[in-house]
Amino acid sequence: MKLSTIFVQALLVPLALAAAAPKLEKKVSYDGYKVFRISTHHDGAIIKEKLAPFAAVPFNLNTEEHLDVAIPPQDLAAFKALNLETEVLHENLGADIAEEGKFAAYDGPSAQAVPSLNWFNSYHSYADHVTFFSDLQGAFPQNSELITAGTSVQGRSIFGIHLWGSGGKGSKPAVYFHGTVHAREWITAKVVEYIAYNLLVQYSTNATVKTILDKYDFYILPFVNPDGFVYTQTNDRLWRKNRQTRSGSSCVGTDINRNWPYKWELTNGASTNPCAETYKGVAAGDTPENKGLVAFTKSLAAGKGIKLYIDWHSFGQYILLPYGYDCSARAANHARQTTLASGVASRIAQSYGTRFTYGPSCSTLYATTGSSVDYLTDVSKAELAWTIELRPTGSSSSGFILPAAQILPSAIEQWEGMTYLLTTM
Repeated sequence: MKLSTIFVQALLVPLALAAAAPKLEKKVSYDGYKVFRISTHHDGAIIKEKLAPFAAVPFNLNTEEHLDVAIPPQDLAAFKALNLETEVLHENLGADIAEEGKFAAYDGPSAQAVPSLNWFNSYHSYADHVTFFSDLQGAFPQNSELITAGTSVQGRSIFGIHLWGSGGKGSKPAVYFHGTVHAREWITAKVVEYIAYNLLVQYSTNATVKTILDKYDFYILPFVNPDGFVYTQTNDRLWRKNRQTRSGSSCVGTDINRNWPYKWELTNGASTNPCAETYKGVAAGDTPENKGLVAFTKSLAAGKGIKLYIDWHSFGQYILLPYGYDCSARAANHARQTTLASGVASRIAQSYGTRFTYGPSCSTLYATTGSSVDYLTDVSKAELAWTIELRPTGSSSSGFILPAAQILPSAIEQWEGMTYLLTTM
């Protein structure tokens, strides 16, 4: 426990320093913003052109079928005058953000020294997430350790947990999960936390879980973008990128998932505009986060190899296979990956009927360059490398502001999908 306490304190130092620093930025308010889903009829460019005069905030990058966008109150009348085909997703985005932000107090470990499942009834602060992982590891010291995979722009550790079974630490191929790559995608941390929780809590009582953890070493990083996540809780709930500044630009942030040093130089899958949501950076792998992640990933690949990598995102309900950089490219084991993705989608649907679409990333959703999945597939030689886009999708979608009541159902259905995958792959 002493080691865990030191670990927690080290992780929270940047947060404490940030809290002590003067607040130079006003918190972004979304009060009165209304979020619409606009049917694009396969011509999103025309819709975007019509929205150009407004201070609109886009939610989705793939606009082939629809565009989800937040319209500020001062633009609502002019927006309605466009007579677009729309559905309302949020009547008042600010009110829904406020409701989501009613964090429950973390009540710590139970009498059995295990964190309570109540953790998954609410979203939490970054500090509470750090403590949760420390408590979880402290309850199972023989099968886990806290790990770091580099540091962020602002000096926060990219922390996580390493889990293993009867073979001992580092003796099996790696299963490797990333969460909160994009800061506003809060549900991703909760889902990977639920997976880690179940692997440890059920190891001694569930034969299937024991088989899984005895077969693989798990490396789970809940916050690949810790600075961005903290910023979503202090300044702007819809922030996506990291918090890196660049010389010559007043815009902040690089998209960590467009900065991996593989196919980074290609066009049309990322932006060279520092103000864009998908800004790729100045050079391949030039963010502090990517430098740490690449080094950590190389160490896993050089060890027992990487069996499975999943980059968890939201939203849209997709299981995305390689590749993002080329819509015609396919992994060497594409047929096998497709079969497994189909099985995972079917298992996910058994819990609550949630439907996930699966297929190659570029042809199923949109092009991406400098992405983790492409790097893990071709450079790290991971046998399986996927992106999973979590809830929600469809009409009445809540987008990134997924209600707290959906945390546990989302986590449960993913646990079911992963149980299938981890026993089948």
